[in-house]
Amino acid sequence: MDLALTDAERAFRGEVRAFLADALSPELRRGAALTSGVFAEPDIARAWQAILEAKGWLVYHWPAAAGGPGWTRIQRWIFEKECAEAGAPVLPGMGLKLVGPVLYTFGSDAQRAEYLPALRSGEHVWAQGFSEPGSGSDLASLRTRAVRADDDYIVSGHKIWTTQAQFANRLFALVRTDPDVKPQQGISFLLIDMAAPGVTVRPILSASGDHELNEVFLDEVRVPVANRVGEEGQGWSIAKFLLENERGGSSFAPQLLADLRRLAEAAGPLVGERADRALRLRLEAQALEMTELRTLIEIDAGAAPDPRSLTTKLIASKIRQGIETLAVDAFGLAGLQLPLERPFYGSDVPPPIHSAEAQVAAARYLNARAWSIFGGTSEIQLSIIAKAALGL
Repeated sequence: MDLALTDAERAFRGEVRAFLADALSPELRRGAALTSGVFAEPDIARAWQAILEAKGWLVYHWPAAAGGPGWTRIQRWIFEKECAEAGAPVLPGMGLKLVGPVLYTFGSDAQRAEYLPALRSGEHVWAQGFSEPGSGSDLASLRTRAVRADDDYIVSGHKIWTTQAQFANRLFALVRTDPDVKPQQGISFLLIDMAAPGVTVRPILSASGDHELNEVFLDEVRVPVANRVGEEGQGWSIAKFLLENERGGSSFAPQLLADLRRLAEAAGPLVGERADRALRLRLEAQALEMTELRTLIEIDAGAAPDPRSLTTKLIASKIRQGIETLAVDAFGLAGLQLPLERPFYGSDVPPPIHSAEAQVAAARYLNARAWSIFGGTSEIQLSIIAKAALGL
């Protein structure tokens, strides 16, 4: 298999590099470099989203029929790799990569007309209401109820681990509309206005001091039936489609390799056992990149998705945690500084002991523990691989 880029793909890469060199301001690069969580802080994310939308590259992973640029999978990979190398902010994916594809695939004409433009403009900021206390890995056991009342559903329940819900004005949620059938068959997919009476958001502070996660309480929230995506009881099928995007909607290796390079630049030469760990992590990330590339090329050539694609999130989680552990070790005592002020590039953060990169290391290390939990725990991923790929 030839993994070399074609002349057209190299020309496209040059176009992307030129755009990033011009569009990424020092403030955006610094904000991205000093982000401790998975996604960019809201001010950085809004600014970068507007730039990408003006260029026509915001929804680069959407098909042309849905308003995307119609890129091939290799073009998407090139764009993601160049963004990672340039230090571009990582935009929250709850709207752009999760509910957006759900809407253009399963939504009604009215829903697509209302929600997709507002998503792209930034008017609507989305949060994901799937997990509940006791219903995380076993999502089919969710208990949030939606009872039909004429043209509305009355929704009551409790969602948890809701990323950036404190900034969101829309929530897409799985709710139980029929308690008397098989659990997977009684679930529906609703779009909820966060400003509706009965919606309450409470923060969950991470060990790092970051406020990324939240609880969302729904107390007899009235949601129009028109805000149901798909048919009643179709929510489980839609959720499986969405989770496939969450677990494998992007290539992981480009960002991992770029972050390893930046760590070496910020921490200085790594020697001895740390150098060995860095080399092993780089080799693992390069192997992951080859796996991702082979899968993309084969799918573009018309092949069905290969079971090996199921392994990418699992492997990426292990590498991500290894990088952040190495960073704390490499920075030494300076890597243990953990101010509670956010964002790290803000004016209220105390001066770093060594460098800004060292100051953010401990928070990143603590936040990286979530990589083996979100999007399906590593244990769940292993079970999926065993069943789907190995037939066990």
